[in-house]
This record gives sequence, C-alpha cells and structure tokens, in this order.
Amino acid sequence: MAAETHLQGVEISAAQFFEIWNHYDSDGNGYLDGKELLNFIQELQQARKKAGLELTPEMKAFVDQYGKSTDGKIGIVELAQILPTEENFLLFFRCQQLKSSEEFMQTWRKYDTDHSGFIETEELKSFLKDLLQKANKKIDDSKLTEYTEIMLKMFDSNNDGKLELTEMASLLPVQENFLLQFKSVKMCGKEFNKAFELYDQDGSGYIDENELDALLKDLCEKNKKDLDINNLATYKKNIMALSDGGKLYRTELALILCAEQD
Repeated sequence: MAAETHLQGVEISAAQFFEIWNHYDSDGNGYLDGKELLNFIQELQQARKKAGLELTPEMKAFVDQYGKSTDGKIGIVELAQILPTEENFLLFFRCQQLKSSEEFMQTWRKYDTDHSGFIETEELKSFLKDLLQKANKKIDDSKLTEYTEIMLKMFDSNNDGKLELTEMASLLPVQENFLLQFKSVKMCGKEFNKAFELYDQDGSGYIDENELDALLKDLCEKNKKDLDINNLATYKKNIMALSDGGKLYRTELALILCAEQD
C-alpha cells in the first residue's frame, strides 16, 4: 500500500503527503476521525517499526493523545505537524496568518481579489507564493505550480478547480475552525435573502456590527446544538473580518450562511 510505504520515509514529499491524507480520509469529509484516525495511528506505528525508525517526539505525543479514543478528530493541519513533510510545503500549515479564524478571514478577503467567493488557481498561487516569501523561502515557479495543484487537490472537495471559503478553511486547526459550527445552520438562497433583508434594518444594503449581533443571537437561540451563545463575540469578530470597513455585504455574509453559491 503506497500510503503506508510513504509513512516509512524520512522526508515525505508534498505529493506523498496528499496520497496519505487521501487514503486515510476514506469518507472524504476533510477530517480523520473515529476508525480512520485509529487506523492511521496503527499503520503509522507499524510503518515506522518496519523501517527501523522510532516515533518522533511529536508522533509519540500524538499517539498518546488520540490512540486510545474513538472520538478524536484531526484536520490536515494537525497531520502536517507530525509527519516529516518537506519543509517548504509544511510552512503552509504553520503559517502565523492562519492560526486563528479572524486572521484567516482577513487573508481570504485579501486574496479573493475579485470578490467571487472563491479563490481560483492564480489567486491561490499568489497566496502560497506570499506565504513562502514571508518565511524568506525562495522557490522556483515549477515547484510553486506543483504546490498549487496539490493544494487544490487536497481542499477542492467538489472538484470545480477553485476553493470556497469552507474548503480553504481546512488550513485552520480543527479547534479554530468556527466555520465547522456554521456548516449545519446554513440556509437555502431564498431563506438567506429573506434573513439578510430582515436584519438589514435600515435598508442600507449591508449589515453592520449591531445588525450582525442581532442575527447571530437569533441563530444561536434557534441552533443551540450547533452554536454556543457564549462564543457570540468570537463569531461576530471572525465574520466581521470579511467586511468592508464595517460593512458586511450580502456576498460576504453568504459565504458563512448560504448553502447555495453560484
């Protein structure tokens, strides 16, 4: 099995990392959880032993944390922290800009230059190039193209050749990815438009911070299983990071709350 063989490597290439992730994320939901995670841990231990390699300290800590429970859940970021992945590719998963949801949303706004609600190939390439430059890493164009293609394959769950906000958010650690909580409260287009008009109380065509506060309070009340009203300030701060000088337009709010996007 190729994925298990890759686990024996001293350094894992970007393409091999993608193969490993794809293999163990068998249901394609963007996370390793339950049996997927336990299978990965078991095969990681077997592969390292077979190659005559000890588990690294990071691997040992990971096994201790997740190896005895079926309710663990990790994303691509967490996997990248423990596998000996090639250095330049690994930087994308250790980027300070992507450590919190608020910073992630600001980064998204910067690189979705045409405000389409998607980051397309060239925008993604610019994003990755800038991350490497900030880390003082030089990379040739062919390698950058390779990384861009791999990132698209990893995150583009509907295979449309571009990344939606929720797909790109896989670059966030699981605990920071507040978009996961909003996944189950998304509305159809008609319902979303009705809600936008209701909470845009002054009919300005955008939602301000106070109007968003009212909307989120009502959403938390209606969806107590998924949203925690104690996190209201965090939700608001993260969503307002998409705004244009405090003005949250319909297209930006739709990235969070609308299930239908063209």
